[in-house]
Amino acid sequence: MFGKLISMLKASPKRIVFTEGTDARILEASARLLSGTFLTPVLVGNPDEVRKAAEEAGFNIRGAEILDPANFDRMDEMVETMVDLRKGKMTAEQCRELLLQGNYFGTMLVKMGIADCLLGGATYSTADTVRPALQLIKTKPGNKIVSSCFILVRPGASGGNEVLAMGDCAINIDPSEDDLVEIATECAKCARTFGVDPKVAMLSYSTKGSGKGETVDKMRNACQRIKEMNPDFAIDGEMQFDAAVSPSVGQLKFPGSTVAGHANTFIFPNINAGNIGYKIAQRLGNFDAYGPILLGLNAPINDLSRGCNAAEVYSMAIITAALAD
Repeated sequence: MFGKLISMLKASPKRIVFTEGTDARILEASARLLSGTFLTPVLVGNPDEVRKAAEEAGFNIRGAEILDPANFDRMDEMVETMVDLRKGKMTAEQCRELLLQGNYFGTMLVKMGIADCLLGGATYSTADTVRPALQLIKTKPGNKIVSSCFILVRPGASGGNEVLAMGDCAINIDPSEDDLVEIATECAKCARTFGVDPKVAMLSYSTKGSGKGETVDKMRNACQRIKEMNPDFAIDGEMQFDAAVSPSVGQLKFPGSTVAGHANTFIFPNINAGNIGYKIAQRLGNFDAYGPILLGLNAPINDLSRGCNAAEVYSMAIITAALAD
């Protein structure tokens, strides 16, 4: 999977902002990315401090760009742009103060086209990464929410990799029917980026009306709405997980469905089910889990776990950049 993404980036190199430029994990991943020449790290921080941290840790970051919010030559332009984006909700002084923080400064670098995408969260919370993105990058035309997807990968039985997509496991706590339409649509688009021909299962404790309840209705209704908008969209539901992945069970419980038994993109009714589901796949199914990949924004902005390691930073940087237009 990563070979394909790197080939895409070699054909169209990108610039990625790291909001925590002195973090050792960021520096190690940046050094590795620079050796590949397909992705340029833009490190936020004081240049002397960033270079000192890299030298002390033994990482060669020659070729990375280091931008300091406290000494940025386009800061006045950045402040003015942010004031316009906030539409009177913040003064110039308030914007300037926020832009001294790596998360806001880095997000504005993407908004202004200085970088293509951003990866943060090595020390920032998820909220501190997502909030500036919502305020400044904003959602794509036609999208009302930001959602998320996990890409799960493990070696396949006949060579190659088995790749699945799961959403929304990290952002929307109890998505509405409208939200689920967006989540399923965006997850399918994300799956395609990673070489998956999406067959989408709207998951539930019910299959084709076998159970009753509010969550059953919203999964079935969201599925029907997507089918009406795009009859060629490979999606079915509501269905139980066994019906989604087992051909024999799928055709028994959901006869005639082209998705049942063959699903590779799974949409959960709420964050509880989603978060538990992807972690079961990760821990008991031996899948590597990449994400959460944020969906629905005007530019790729992604969040790391604060417990991440350098290898995870490297992988998520490639994934984030691959989503940039």
